[in-house]
Amino acid sequence: MIKHIGIDLGTANTVLYSKGKGIVLRAPSVVAVEKQSGNIIAVGAKARRMLGKTPGSIATYRPLKDGVIADFEITALMLHEFFDYISAISVFNKPNVTVSIPYGVTEVEKLAVENAVFRAGARNVSLVEEPIAAAIGSGLNVSGNRGNMIVDVGGGTTEVAVISLDGIVASRSLRIAGDEMDNAIVQYMKAVHSVIIGEISAEALKIKIGSAHSSADKGTMKVYGRSARDNSAAEVEVYSSDTRQAMRTPIEQIIAAIKGTLEDTPPELAADIYEYGITVTGGCALLGGIAQVIAARTGLKVSISPSPLDAVCIGIGKIIESDGEMDNAVRYRSR
Repeated sequence: MIKHIGIDLGTANTVLYSKGKGIVLRAPSVVAVEKQSGNIIAVGAKARRMLGKTPGSIATYRPLKDGVIADFEITALMLHEFFDYISAISVFNKPNVTVSIPYGVTEVEKLAVENAVFRAGARNVSLVEEPIAAAIGSGLNVSGNRGNMIVDVGGGTTEVAVISLDGIVASRSLRIAGDEMDNAIVQYMKAVHSVIIGEISAEALKIKIGSAHSSADKGTMKVYGRSARDNSAAEVEVYSSDTRQAMRTPIEQIIAAIKGTLEDTPPELAADIYEYGITVTGGCALLGGIAQVIAARTGLKVSISPSPLDAVCIGIGKIIESDGEMDNAVRYRSR
């Protein structure tokens, strides 16, 4: 029997859905490769733990950047390993695959995703826009004539979209999201505390004590790094208010994208959004106070998706399980 697999191919994490089974894999989008042979050493969580710690003979890759494929070969190898892990491929059977793509990507970027999934072992490939999948996975009725606003803040991109009648009416796709917040924390620690830390430490600060609004402060956390002054080992206690200050610029850019999308929205749909509010999803929806700061800056009600990390993949799963009833959500089909 031919399997049907759904993929939320994210910059930070990849989530796989199998028809009839639900979500079967969540893994960081990271690959470790032996340089000389080209053989894969590790993928997913094991590879992520190697970031910044490998000897010269091993290279670690994050093959997606800003929501699109930056390294075609490594992405295909990573997906093949994921398919093999969930037993999606056999000698006589290849899966049909539906995969998410950011809204507004170029034809070249779409083709890169399609070809990478084929190279990984797919029989057929369909593409669905991330905002549509995220809205479906968040429980919004995208087929109705009511306007819905979804803000999907992932690792590499922020997708802001107003959806009605199975289509995107107004949108902004911003290549600023969780990775930019991590980088902002790294730069802040160097500028303010004179301590150099890595991306993993910055992400840990964001997850554990990260705050977008003062009402969501979570105390302090010790972080270890290298002194920017004399290269000695350094330890500093970081406050939630530090992370809020550090991430101010990327959060302001996301809010500007939301406001810009609202300005482009037809009045009747805008009225729906003012009545029913905004739904925020993606990994950064878990950032403390993100709903409060968006609500304060837009004057709209803001709610967090029930399953923000998995919303896109859940939405793809609902499309797959509908057996064609939700095919209007699938915009691009391969050969």
